[in-house]
Amino acid sequence: MVLKPEKEKEAEAIFRKWGLDFAIVGETTSSQRFIVRHGGAVMADLPIKELGDQAPEYKRPFVNAPKPKAISAAAIKPPLGTADALEKLLGTPDLCGKRWVWEQYDHIIGGNTVQRPGGDAAVVRIEDGPKGLALTTDVTPRYCEADPFEGGKQAVAECWRNLTAVGARPLAITDNLNFGNPERPEIMGQLVGCIRGIAEACKALDFPVVSGNVSLYNETKFPGEDSGRAILPTPSIGGVGLLDDFTKSATLAFKAADEAILLIGETQGWLGQSLYLRDICGREDGAPPPVDLLEERENGDFVRALILDGTATAVHDVSDGGLLVALAEMALVHGIGAKLAIAPDDIAAHAFWFGEDQARYVVTVPAGKADAVLARAREAGVLVARLGVTGGDALTLVGERPILVAKLSEAFEGWLPGYMAGEML
Repeated sequence: MVLKPEKEKEAEAIFRKWGLDFAIVGETTSSQRFIVRHGGAVMADLPIKELGDQAPEYKRPFVNAPKPKAISAAAIKPPLGTADALEKLLGTPDLCGKRWVWEQYDHIIGGNTVQRPGGDAAVVRIEDGPKGLALTTDVTPRYCEADPFEGGKQAVAECWRNLTAVGARPLAITDNLNFGNPERPEIMGQLVGCIRGIAEACKALDFPVVSGNVSLYNETKFPGEDSGRAILPTPSIGGVGLLDDFTKSATLAFKAADEAILLIGETQGWLGQSLYLRDICGREDGAPPPVDLLEERENGDFVRALILDGTATAVHDVSDGGLLVALAEMALVHGIGAKLAIAPDDIAAHAFWFGEDQARYVVTVPAGKADAVLARAREAGVLVARLGVTGGDALTLVGERPILVAKLSEAFEGWLPGYMAGEML
């Protein structure tokens, strides 16, 4: 930590309050030298420029994997009905509730946590407010493996959406680049592609990288194998955003019956690399969903405006599992269901409900404000569609049996505790 000299006593008081050691270990100078002394003797005297922005660049050879082709949703025959597929997905490791984990550590942070785990982003008030910080982390490794460039873009874009969904203005990110052995050209290609995607997204979203770290050589060698098996490329993105008034932050929970449910953003039914394709259809192929960064920004700014002017009563970004999973997560919080419209005729139902198209949000508004929001969207050039209305104890789709929220809750909340107790082994 670097402090102005007049802030030392204030910082020390904060450290002592939390039982932490505090010591002054040095000071900045204008010498452009990094000098270390011990007992009055100079132990190191190094040029800073040569250690930093003028350090020699090390370029490893790399190869880019061929880009996978997009797959047609129409060519995928659904093995399960929509209701059964949703119930199964909510009881999978990726989508199940993580309460078992986060209830075991202090997530209250001195009573300042406004939004706790389980939503799109945590919100922590700054002292007594009104300002607050929103914080989130995200990455989709299966996207990064299939197409490192698009996967890197998507990790930043989803982090940006998570902050936007609570009403925060995204400020900056930190990256945690986790990869296998970079001496293998294909792994180095993953690293290069993801970094390029991250850089493009950060520039387009005005979302700078202010810190980060790298973890390489993450591999496991199994018996009988000549070389290690790498983890999936995992460039985790942590983001921070600012709320001018934390009391205006949005949550993902349906609040009441008879509110209009709106979908912000375009749906094409993209199933490549989706959880539906993997966990329901047993396939892991196709290109991941493309990321339109201009659309991300336009849609996100529109949603944030709805939050800040008090129009939106609930907001949730659409990500893993697709639209129906997002709706289920909104319903689970208070047990409020929804009556939903049928999928469009030009998109297969399973692709509409479970496709992982990007730049999308589900927003609820009072029924009387829905037409005004649609008009605002047309004026802003943002695609918005009516999905249905909140209410009841089930998610009701045309042509499907009612999907009881209570049954979804059993799958969502029960998988991880059961697994940890050995019931799922």
